[in-house]
Amino acid sequence: MSHPHPELGRPPKLPEGGLRVTPLGGLGEIGRNMTVFEYGGRLLIVDCGVLFPEEEQPGIDLILPDFTSLRNRLDDIEGIVLTHGHEDHIGGVPYLLREKPDIPLIGSKLTLALIEAKLQEHRIRPYTLEVAEGTSERIGPFDCEFVAVNHSIPDALAVAIRTPAGMVVHTGDFKMDQLPLDGRLTDLRAFARLGEEGIDLLLSDSTNAEVPGFVSPEREISGVLRQVFARADKRIIVASFASHVHRIQQIVDAAQEHGRKIAFVGRSMVRNMGIARDLGYLRVPPGLVVDVRALDDLPDRDVVLVCTGSQGEPMAALSRMANRDHQIRIVEGDTVILASSLIPGNENAVYRVINGLTRWGANVVHKGNAKVHVSGHASAGELLYFYNICKPRNLMPVHGEWRHLRANAELGALTGVPADRIVIAEDGVVVDLVKGKAKIVGKVQAGYVYVDGLSVGGVTESSLKDRRILGDEGFISVFVVVDSSTGKIVSGPSIHARGSGIDDAAFAEVIPKIDEVLAKSAQDGVVEAHQLQQLVRRTVGKWVSDVYRRRPMIMPVVVEV
Repeated sequence: MSHPHPELGRPPKLPEGGLRVTPLGGLGEIGRNMTVFEYGGRLLIVDCGVLFPEEEQPGIDLILPDFTSLRNRLDDIEGIVLTHGHEDHIGGVPYLLREKPDIPLIGSKLTLALIEAKLQEHRIRPYTLEVAEGTSERIGPFDCEFVAVNHSIPDALAVAIRTPAGMVVHTGDFKMDQLPLDGRLTDLRAFARLGEEGIDLLLSDSTNAEVPGFVSPEREISGVLRQVFARADKRIIVASFASHVHRIQQIVDAAQEHGRKIAFVGRSMVRNMGIARDLGYLRVPPGLVVDVRALDDLPDRDVVLVCTGSQGEPMAALSRMANRDHQIRIVEGDTVILASSLIPGNENAVYRVINGLTRWGANVVHKGNAKVHVSGHASAGELLYFYNICKPRNLMPVHGEWRHLRANAELGALTGVPADRIVIAEDGVVVDLVKGKAKIVGKVQAGYVYVDGLSVGGVTESSLKDRRILGDEGFISVFVVVDSSTGKIVSGPSIHARGSGIDDAAFAEVIPKIDEVLAKSAQDGVVEAHQLQQLVRRTVGKWVSDVYRRRPMIMPVVVEV
């Protein structure tokens, strides 16, 4: 199995007749999925998603793929194929279209409806091409065939990309639920036909490659939900992804069966469920859904709230309810259902929300104590079955952390894919398909691009390091006035601390050290303010480290008079 090497340099020119594959996100992480295909100097992008921040990225709203390698080639992009409507596959589209708004978007009806609503908020009117399973479209030099796959959102598609260099199949996110709620199966017949034709390179979802067996059918959740609804005496609050239409459909069905009204809470939930209902993907009986403002007129036993926040996002509705920072206040006897999985990295945030809800007397039902979630990704048994059908000549695991990618690669090897034709790459690693063989040839820039409010890319790793230090260790400010000609202290040092756990009175011990170092610098003729600030920073920093074993941010200010 080939894998990235830290010394990889810039990729060479793509050989004539070759196909280049460059993942800019989604490899080594769950989220930020984006893959660029190049043939004959033209580019096709599959997905453009976001990654949600973790605790060590304070203040960050979203993390985007790095578009640096595309900036000088925006006119070469033929289009963006969107496999489905989840945020980790479409959330980055508005930011790429800011750079070139007329890049065509290709996707299924629901996927395009979701991205168009999102783009409307960014005041972008996209060029779109609606496709469906079983259809093909010529997109520049890329002949794309779309195949139905089952996932945790309706209308998901895989795409087979044909070029003279060979056929590449990108599965998108998929599983093989044999009893899907909407009756839309993963089209194994189509994949078998593609396998017979010859799949030169298969890019396959790796998320559940470590999980043995097969994923349970989505409809198994219905029985558990009915039991929870039957036991609940007061309000039921369900937290789910705002795009999980199948899950919400089961909530709708359970609410109707138990005579409860539903209200959607949260902008994205209201928007997405409205779109799904208008397009016929969500079936809601007349009068079942009410405005959240009408809930005060209903008895608690007749209420179901469906909201966002199943991953513990700080600003989402459920987190705010747990913190008593929302108009809906949790009371003793409420039932809260977290109808989702735990995205890796979110565990602490989710359990913090569960504890907060429990503190106010809620009965919290989650994946750990009831079967209220099944995955949208194929497990190992399904992947083995899939590879035996497709018989790819080369395999490149995608969509997963390193452990998932490697587990998926091992499954491919078990089904007969030669070890030297299994490519384990990471973001930015360039893979060329030339003469039927996939090989790593170089690497391009593919770091994190942080969105912080209206700032895109303005926050760097250095900025985040400063934020972490401020959050963990606090800061110390030191103010000194010196004579501009002699460098001698005129006033100060004045020292104050915030969040460091050090009392201001304790700094009396370090003031003589600052006086001494500044006096010596004056003797040596060092009078430039920046140099003096560095001396103060080092002096105070060493004292704090020696005495308190801490490393707060130290902000010296030297004023010359």
